[in-house]
Amino acid sequence: FTDGLYRISTRGMTLDEVGFIHCSTRDQIEGTANRFYGDVEQLVVLTIDPALVPSPIVHEPPAPDLDVLFPHIYGPLPIAAVDQAAMWLRVLGTTWSLAAL
Repeated sequence: FTDGLYRISTRGMTLDEVGFIHCSTRDQIEGTANRFYGDVEQLVVLTIDPALVPSPIVHEPPAPDLDVLFPHIYGPLPIAAVDQAAMWLRVLGTTWSLAAL
């Protein structure tokens, strides 16, 4: 973050390794959290202003045989494009609850 840019794509992988930063729409957050972060008790969810992201944001399927579209940022995410951060906490070990930071 020393240059004000976020370059992590997904858990344990960088933008350089994957080619884009994985994102979710508001409606996809809970499914993404349960599918890919089921082993953690809390997450920080960032709201991004797409007008402040200079790189292309492409809505595309996560795999060729799926028809659901996820936003992918094809370049680093400027920290200045993040306009909100919220803490998600796992409730009763199975569901997620949103609590603003």
